[in-house]
Formats: sequence, C-alpha cells, structure tokens
Amino acid sequence: MAMVEQTARAAWPRDRRAILSWCLYDWANSAFPTIIGTFIFSVYFARGIYGEETAGAASWAYALSLAGLIVALSSPVLGAIADHAGALKRWLGLFTLLCCLATSLLWLAKPDPGFVVLALVLVVLANIAFELGQSFYNALLPVNAPPGMIGRVSGWGWGIGYLGGLVALAATLILFVGLGDGLKPLITLDRDSAEHLRAVGPLTAIWYAAFSLPIFLWARDRAGPGEPLRQAIPKGLRQLANTIRQARRHAMALRFLIASAIYRDGLTTLFAVGGLYAAGVYGMDTGEILVFAIGLNVTAGLGAIGFAWADDGWGSRRTVLLSLVGLIAVGLPILFLQDKWAFIGAALALGIFVGPTQAASRSLMAKLSPPEMEAEMFGLYALTGKAAAIIGPALYGIASQTFDSQRAGMSTILVMFLIGGALLLTVREPNKE
Repeated sequence: MAMVEQTARAAWPRDRRAILSWCLYDWANSAFPTIIGTFIFSVYFARGIYGEETAGAASWAYALSLAGLIVALSSPVLGAIADHAGALKRWLGLFTLLCCLATSLLWLAKPDPGFVVLALVLVVLANIAFELGQSFYNALLPVNAPPGMIGRVSGWGWGIGYLGGLVALAATLILFVGLGDGLKPLITLDRDSAEHLRAVGPLTAIWYAAFSLPIFLWARDRAGPGEPLRQAIPKGLRQLANTIRQARRHAMALRFLIASAIYRDGLTTLFAVGGLYAAGVYGMDTGEILVFAIGLNVTAGLGAIGFAWADDGWGSRRTVLLSLVGLIAVGLPILFLQDKWAFIGAALALGIFVGPTQAASRSLMAKLSPPEMEAEMFGLYALTGKAAAIIGPALYGIASQTFDSQRAGMSTILVMFLIGGALLLTVREPNKE
C-alpha cells in the first residue's frame, strides 16, 4: 500500500489537470437530474403542461421507465462496442451533445396539454443520452485517476457533482424562477406562458455543455484498439456474448453487480420517496421539502468528499460496507421519530453516508473491471441498476399499503441495504499493491 501511495503522490502533479477536468464533468451533468428530473421541470410538466398533478406525475414516471429500459438494454452493447472502437471521449461527447440538444428544446413545451407528447419525447431522449453518457464517463475514471487514487477521484467527482447540482438550482431560482415572495427572479419572463419554467431547459443545456468542455480538452482518453465501427460492432457483440457465457471468469465483478444493484436500488427508492415520506409523515410543505432536499445534497456531497481518502486507504469494498452500516444505523431510528426537527437532523446525518456509498461503488466497479473492458463493465453496471430499479419502489408501495404506514414502506429500504451489504461481503477487492 505504501508503494501505491507513493506512486499516487508522484503522479498527482502531472495528472492534476486531467483529474480536475474529469471531476468537473460531474459538476456539469448534475444540473440535469437536479433541475429537470427532480425539482423544477418535472413539477412544471405535471402541473403546467399535463394539467393534473397525479396523472401527470404518473406519465412522467412511465416515460422515465421507458428511458431506463432502453438504457438497460443498450448500455452493455454500446460499452462492448466502444471497448473495441476506442476513444471513449467521442462516445461521451456524442451523448452529452444529444442530452444538451434535447434538454434545450424543452423551451418549446408550453403550458398546454397539446405539448405533453413533445415534452415526454424530449425527456425520454435526454434521459437516455444522459444515462448512456454516464456509463462512458464512469469508464474514464481508471484512465484519469493515478494508481492508488481511484477512490479519492471518484469521491471528489461525486461530491463536486452534488454541490454543482445545488449551485445550478440556485442559479435557476435566482435568474428565472424565484422562491415565493422572499426571492424575486433577476430576469422577468412571461409567467402566463410559463417562460420562467421553460427557460430551465436551455439554461441546463448551457450549464451542462459549458462545464463539460474541460473533460474533452484536458482529460485523458483510452486509445484502445481504435478499430472502425464496421469491425468494432461485431467484435463488441461477440465480446459481450462471451462475457455473459463465461461469467464465472468474472465472478467477483458479477457478485458485485448483483449486490450493488440491490443496495443501489434502495438508494434510488430513497431518493424517489423521500419527499413523499417527509410530506406524508411529518406534514412538510413544498418549501420545507425543497430546503430539506438542498440540505441532504450538501451532506451527501460532503460525505462523498470526506470519505474519498478512506476509499483508497481502507479499500472501496470496506468503504461501501461502512457506509451501508451507517445508513442502517441512522435510518433505523428515523422509523420511530415523531418530531419533525428530529427527523430532519437524523436525515441530514443519513445523507453523509449516501455519497460515499455511490462514490466507492463506482471506484470498486472500476477496480473489478478487466483492462480494456471498462466501458462494457460499466454498461453492465447500468444494466443491473436499471433492472433492479423496479423492485424497491414496488416493495415500498406494497409495505406501505399492507400496513397502512409509510414507515413500514421505508423499512423495506433498510432491508435492501442489509441484503446488498451481506452479498457484498462475498466480494474480494483486487489487490493493487
């Protein structure tokens, strides 16, 4: 370990620009899920475009499910092809451009039911491009992180991403949207035609494109075989088929994919129902939930950055296990808290362990990926995550309905953390010393 640490320290000055530009892409792309997917445009779609909040939210969820299915089926295939075609930054650039283009066109979605189809088509296209680009971005982690620093770089990127999403959200509120009577927007747009909400599409696209430029200018690329597509496509498909047939050769990676799919689905469910839980159990209004969500992003970002050194020092597997223990230890008392402020305090503490779980999982996937197969493995990482994503919300809904309690529903998330962590105990992290 000492030799690895010395190598990392020696490489840090040389690789600083590549590392920082790679991390900055997390800052860039976090604006999309924060502004479009969670806080602003999704709400505008349900209330303003669709016109009926419950049905609109359901349509939005169906659209995202379709996008997730397409990503799950295509990401391993494209990853395997890219491993032969090389130049991962070209693939990342293609999907970044497609996401920015589709997102910018959301300006056209006026507050009228006649624009429902247009809005959903653009959101599906943007989400597909975003998720596929994320796979190639993750595959560039071991290319740009020096030996012994994969965990730190992953944690830095994830933490910067959380903070970037918050800054992008703040910029949107300050410039266009405002926040009630307490915060008036600097730019006055026509609210009758929802220009202040439609403008978040172009703003997000500009933010994403501008801050992603450094990765294409200064981050290193994996050259790979560099074969033309007409050769890379059949070779990539054969490689993917061989990987599936010979899964035993990648037993540790396979175990990790299964384990991480379960506990990552727990996190996905937590993100999806956290606001509903806060509103239903503690009666928090929209403004309180927004401030609460911002606080959670701050603690999750700080946790990802703070645990980045632990990832390299203790190992990615141990860091994930420690984070899962923290999620369960803090999450269990939350099920019994009655006071709103006690809940908020405990939930903010919970956020500290969310970021490290995600960041260390990414670095562990990078360490388990065979050389020259990173894109394919991160494609499978996306596949298993999307495939499992239907389980958590379903368990939450069944438990909540059966026991007539959202607390019972929330307990299923802790069970997923426990099962995923137990399976992770069977995974051995590669010895990079």
